[in-house]
Amino acid sequence: MPTLTFPLSRIEGHARVEIEVRNGEVISTRFQAMEKRGFSLMVKGVPAEQMPVIVPRICGVCSTAHHVAAVKALEDAYDVHPPPLAGTIRELLLLGQLIQNQATSLFVFTMPDRLGVESIFHVTTEEADKGVQFNIARQALMVRQLGTDLISLAGGQFIHPVKAVVGGVSSGVDSGKAAAFQQRIIAALPTACDLVDSYWDISMRMKDRIGTWGDDQPAHYITSTREKQPNFDSSSIRVMAPDGKECGEYTAAQFYETLTFEETDYSYAGRTSFHGNVMRANSLARANMTREIGTELADGFMARLHAEFGSPAHPILLFDLCRGIELVYALERAVELLALPLNDEDTDVPYTPKDGEGWGLVEAPRGPLIHHYVIENGNIVVGEFIIPTVHNMLAIERALRVAAERYITEDSVNMELEKAVGRVVRAFDPCIACATH
Repeated sequence: MPTLTFPLSRIEGHARVEIEVRNGEVISTRFQAMEKRGFSLMVKGVPAEQMPVIVPRICGVCSTAHHVAAVKALEDAYDVHPPPLAGTIRELLLLGQLIQNQATSLFVFTMPDRLGVESIFHVTTEEADKGVQFNIARQALMVRQLGTDLISLAGGQFIHPVKAVVGGVSSGVDSGKAAAFQQRIIAALPTACDLVDSYWDISMRMKDRIGTWGDDQPAHYITSTREKQPNFDSSSIRVMAPDGKECGEYTAAQFYETLTFEETDYSYAGRTSFHGNVMRANSLARANMTREIGTELADGFMARLHAEFGSPAHPILLFDLCRGIELVYALERAVELLALPLNDEDTDVPYTPKDGEGWGLVEAPRGPLIHHYVIENGNIVVGEFIIPTVHNMLAIERALRVAAERYITEDSVNMELEKAVGRVVRAFDPCIACATH
């Protein structure tokens, strides 16, 4: 029984796909996370108040979400309620991560699949339109830079932000810096919209070339954002059935009562399901579960999505189009927040550390992220991280089977399969570095 193995690139972390075939029949498709990092073990015995500084090291891309989730888990354990201004600055911080991540995923990771090139930064004489490719690369990096700089503005520094603290944030945002940054975003918004338009149009042409949007079977969806104006600083998680009806809502502490989590014998990343059903998190889940995104340009793109693909929409390559919508939303929402007074009120409240248990939830770009801590004698005795990518594991493997059955016959393997495997996995934008923590 032959096994086809496909190493993966342009994802976060190290993974591969294995497809087992017998007489032209696909027996199994496996998505394997190949690294084991062990943060749950590393943090045992760590002073609890150090967690917000330590856990961003789980991932250089997702460090902002881990930073805020850690603070919220400690606030839950200590029964601390930060002031409103802290919530606004944390929202800005998470919007910065959304901009940075969605720009990276769209243009660095998946745009090459649309253009039929290895990288948007590598142009050869054989590639079709070098001018278009160069322009996309230049504009994409400019938009991505807005995300990294917004994280620095709201979080103190980019890779491992530090300004979210138990009780709030360590300081406000200077009004002059906020106004200057707001103008940068306003100036960049037309470019961002042009990029999303171009991505959308190129994606439509790619469907004509490959004949499919990938796995378009219905699924359950999961997000911790609300139906209107999604705030990624979340309080509870919602579940949607394939027909578009909401079928559950639960807190972070109710995770194991609501979802089934299991390990596998072939991957270092676990997987979840809802009553045994395949789930999807990430941008498509949020688009399906948002009635009104709340900003003019993003709502226009959302209306286009629903008009062209229905609601809920299921084809997996729509994940990427939804990331474009969220990129525009995050820029527009940041403009709104930067217009507010961000330095005129208290940004934190006093607190007293105590032993106990805490749960912290944020909506990371890839879906709901949960930190769970048990504290004894001021130290962490349980540090658990429930990563958004695990909610997509079953959906990834199902989509890989759809691709494999399309390109494998009894007589041959169409090597478009190799490209399809990459497109499938990158559609979900998995973060393996986080999923194996």
